[in-house]
Amino acid sequence: MRRRPEKVANLLLRAEGWVTAGSIADSLGVTPRSVRSYVSQLNARSTPVTAVESGPLGYRADRAVLAGLRGEAEGETPQDRVHSLVRELLGASSGIDIHRTAARLHVSEATIESDLVRVRDLIAGTELKLRRSGPRVMLVGDELAQRRLVSKLAHEEMDDGFADMASLRRTIGLESIDPKSFSPFKQELTTRLGEQGFYVNELAVSDVILHVAIAADRVAQGRALTGTHVDPSAQQRQVAELLDDLTLKHFGTRVGLGDLHHLASLILTRAVTPKGEALEVALDPHIESVVREAVRHAAEEYLVDIFHDDFLRRLSLHVQNLVHRAREQAWSRNPLTRSLKAAYPMVFEVAVSIASQVGDHLRLSLGDDEIAYIAMHVGGRLERNRRSDAVLTATIVCPGYYELHELLRSRIDRSLGSSVEVTAVETEMSPDWSAITTDLVLTTIDPPVPDERTVLLPPFLTDSDTERIAAAAARRRRSLRLARLRAELEHYFHPSAFIRPLPAAKEAGVIRTLGAPLVELGVIDEDYIDRAIAREEMSSTAFTDALAVPHALKMTAGRTVLSVGVAESSLRWGDSRVQFVVLVAFSEEDREAFQTIFEQLVEVFNERDSVQRLLRRGTNFTDFLDELTAVIDG
Repeated sequence: MRRRPEKVANLLLRAEGWVTAGSIADSLGVTPRSVRSYVSQLNARSTPVTAVESGPLGYRADRAVLAGLRGEAEGETPQDRVHSLVRELLGASSGIDIHRTAARLHVSEATIESDLVRVRDLIAGTELKLRRSGPRVMLVGDELAQRRLVSKLAHEEMDDGFADMASLRRTIGLESIDPKSFSPFKQELTTRLGEQGFYVNELAVSDVILHVAIAADRVAQGRALTGTHVDPSAQQRQVAELLDDLTLKHFGTRVGLGDLHHLASLILTRAVTPKGEALEVALDPHIESVVREAVRHAAEEYLVDIFHDDFLRRLSLHVQNLVHRAREQAWSRNPLTRSLKAAYPMVFEVAVSIASQVGDHLRLSLGDDEIAYIAMHVGGRLERNRRSDAVLTATIVCPGYYELHELLRSRIDRSLGSSVEVTAVETEMSPDWSAITTDLVLTTIDPPVPDERTVLLPPFLTDSDTERIAAAAARRRRSLRLARLRAELEHYFHPSAFIRPLPAAKEAGVIRTLGAPLVELGVIDEDYIDRAIAREEMSSTAFTDALAVPHALKMTAGRTVLSVGVAESSLRWGDSRVQFVVLVAFSEEDREAFQTIFEQLVEVFNERDSVQRLLRRGTNFTDFLDELTAVIDG
């Protein structure tokens, strides 16, 4: 487990403004008293300056100071020792001696034995094994499997955002690589790949460069790859030649053909997409067919407009690369997974649906990072259709004097035309205010009863005036979204489907607990609960730091009901901790409401103040529903 003070640091760095001790404690599954201790440790490390400010509102980070602590070692922890042990095992072809290792690390032999248990857990499910002969322990497995283990250590270091090069080098032991060489290597690789006719995925290229550095370091230790599982193609040879040049130039190592072809395969399937006709990749007809059917199903199930030829081709090419990565067991990480999940839950859900069908038909097991890349394809497609939904209508009220109203309209069109469309102009001094039905009213005269739609403006707009209009438009959009949510929620809660306190259990147990009242109501059957658990196993439904929304992928409930559980102490849910769990049982007839409820419920529970209010006051079903409505109304 990562050091708790660093987890606190990461939470504070991600937050905007103050964060309460209770909120941090809930996220970590500890007490507020422990949080105070972790903050004290962080401030002790930052002396004489203060990394974390304390106050009546909680804690707030000095971002520059706190970010600077991330690269510093805090002392040996169990995770540090395990990583150190793994590095020794990876570097010792004849194994390590437990007695000598314990003496060198100044710990007992029993501690080393305990750490070896954790090493076994770390390599479980891989092609690596620990072989024991008396006090000697050896790591057994081929070179490619050992490199994947090095990569896994690096990814553990990066999981919570601590991706500075000093920490990575310490964790995975890249002793032969100068940390200053990474940036120029990346810049030249990206530039030259672009010149050769590739689009470069900047999100994935850093991860690929880490693999290149690991390869260069292992080759420097005399541990080169002798071959790969993929026969080199013309493109692979092209990229291999480029890597041969750059690894020697920047890392000072010449790697062999086995490594070059393996690394070229990683780049071609993870970090680049051909953009010229000469580099066009042929699609596997079976993969294309599977993707087409998965997208068709998701488009119909979630009522989203994504079934387009250009989207299908791009996604099919991505899945084809994904199949190659699976063959190499070289999964691609996505640093935006957490933010995508929290900010675009519906897009992520569509991606889960596509990934589920693709995985079933192609026999792939896809994690959140791979699903997030599919979500990026889905989001990019939907963004093209989004403008008409995002534009608000507006009426300008500007009593006529020469062309003032025309100047006002022209300025608004230029500054806000992508988000606000002026559909009417009133030039009377006393317009019929009650007849104005647009989303916004932009007026140069005082309305009789100002409301949230109204923005009072001077006849000549300044930059600050356009900012006020943009802010009012954002508030209005949120108000309209939440109004839809409020109208939907009133129909879908049931008093018998509210459980507080929610018993502590693993995800499957909680889902069964929340599903039981819905089975009693005749809304769902046990099969629905099983499918909700299967959906949860595929990708965690903890979309915020407070809320999980388990559900089945298919909307087969007899009618739509939400079963709500509130935990007094936070529950572990996937890699997160939550206090609210809402089991969603949707019927096919309500599929249009799914997007509204799903996205806006996540939005409400993404606000810490709202979460704390619901925890404090929502002690029973009636109070919870009243407080949720009040929170939505703002």
